[in-house]
Amino acid sequence: MTQDRPVFGIILMLGFCVLAPLGDSIAKLLGETMPVGVLVFIRFAVQALLLIPLVALTGRPWRMRGRILRLTFIRTVLHILGIAAMFSALQFLPLADAVAIAFVMPFIMLLLGRYVLGEEVGFRRLIACLVGFIGTLLVIQPSFVQVGAAALLPLVVAVVFSLFMLVTRQIAKETDPIALQAVSGVMATVLLLPVLALGTLGDVWAMSFIIPPSESHLLLIGIGVLGTVAHLFMTWSLRYAPSATLAPMQYLEIPVATLFGWLIFHDLPNGLAAAGIAITVAAGLYVILRERASARSAPTETPA
Repeated sequence: MTQDRPVFGIILMLGFCVLAPLGDSIAKLLGETMPVGVLVFIRFAVQALLLIPLVALTGRPWRMRGRILRLTFIRTVLHILGIAAMFSALQFLPLADAVAIAFVMPFIMLLLGRYVLGEEVGFRRLIACLVGFIGTLLVIQPSFVQVGAAALLPLVVAVVFSLFMLVTRQIAKETDPIALQAVSGVMATVLLLPVLALGTLGDVWAMSFIIPPSESHLLLIGIGVLGTVAHLFMTWSLRYAPSATLAPMQYLEIPVATLFGWLIFHDLPNGLAAAGIAITVAAGLYVILRERASARSAPTETPA
């Protein structure tokens, strides 16, 4: 069993916050001409191809049974659904808006951490995350006006990934993170093959299989590599810090996504969305400061 080391867990989560939106940027680029199902399939196939040899060479324990195997399967299904929803959202929304709307997730995570995992979450942190949620609603409003129900796809991402992280927290200290991701990559690849076959037969574009053009091969590999490394960082972070500590850190993904959106797509949030993002980030930073204060004063004071 690994002891909690919050600072190291936070550093790993920061790495995730940089790599994840970069991978999303590539997915947004490719999503203009390729089905979402193909992008998700290649994302997991690359993950499996990268990590299976590493697991074999290093002799890491990868066999799973019983509770761990069941939770790994559930985690894999949630991972597929979350990535598919995010890639779909990116076809309709600017990168920063899609990421910002999904940031109701830390609020959900804190509630799950408190009421499901029994982690200590102080009243002030809950209020700060509620304020962050209000900021997220400000981002949704102009996006909903422009693209309709598709603006709600990041909310699906938020719910799915909150459950995904909850399941990950349950098994992170009992599994090797690289082996976990390798097994998950194989599971996802196998699960997605019949989905793509049915989508192709049913002429459902989003789930149809096509041969990617040669000029997109490097970008497709990039999605897989960035996604694999990013989620390894996230899995490792959950080995060292409680979900309630790490959830607020992910707010920093918003300014990173805004930067990539501006550099790659020349998109910037409009006034209302920018105000919502600012509120969300401010709430997240407040929670981080409270977490530091709580860590310094523990165990004599109750975290707030």
